[in-house]
Amino acid sequence: MKLQVQERERRGSADARRLRKEGFIPGVLYGNGKHPHAIYIPERELRRVLTGPSGLHAILDVVLEGQKTTHASILKDYQQDPLRGHISHVDLQEVRLDQPIQASVNVQLMGEPEGVKEGGVLSQVQREINVEALPMEIPEHIELDVSGMAIGDSLRLADLPAREGVKYLDNPEETVLATVTLPTRVEEPEPEVEEGEELPEGEVPEGEEQPEGAAEQPAESAGDAGEPGATEG
Repeated sequence: MKLQVQERERRGSADARRLRKEGFIPGVLYGNGKHPHAIYIPERELRRVLTGPSGLHAILDVVLEGQKTTHASILKDYQQDPLRGHISHVDLQEVRLDQPIQASVNVQLMGEPEGVKEGGVLSQVQREINVEALPMEIPEHIELDVSGMAIGDSLRLADLPAREGVKYLDNPEETVLATVTLPTRVEEPEPEVEEGEELPEGEVPEGEEQPEGAAEQPAESAGDAGEPGATEG
């Protein structure tokens, strides 16, 4: 992936903001033992190379404007705008194609586990692993077949098939990649009546039935109640 960049004459946050407003991304190109170059890249060009098949792990043929020398480089680091989510700064690292490098590679789960068909839940615990390989041998992603997983099973880095020329750097037994578990049931506690708490007349605590034959007593009519001590004249 060829990437044309230009050197920055000035540095600082004010100049970086100006470049972003004009559609450029500021960055630094680090060489192998060479003085780093302050650069800026057209945002469209950077997006084009980083959304290709190799994504963030693409080997970039960086060419400084006005030069013919090509610098084989990788994306070492980047910063994102917290509001827009766009890349706001990049660090490119020049590499030798005959020397291994370290990189983080995405793990993609393939297939539907048997345990999920039985009501289990598949969880991807670790989405990226660290690998070491020659720059041109860094995989775009690594696939993990989970179709044989039952409820209670887990797959670790040790279960990942070996790849020629690629060395896994994480702990093979402690790095859990995927699990299938039973769904978590959330039971709401039943409301309890505290001891001594009175209920309104005619109501019974929740979960209990009203005694058979018990019925609401009709209120006495005003005409049925005589005044105490009253006699017929």
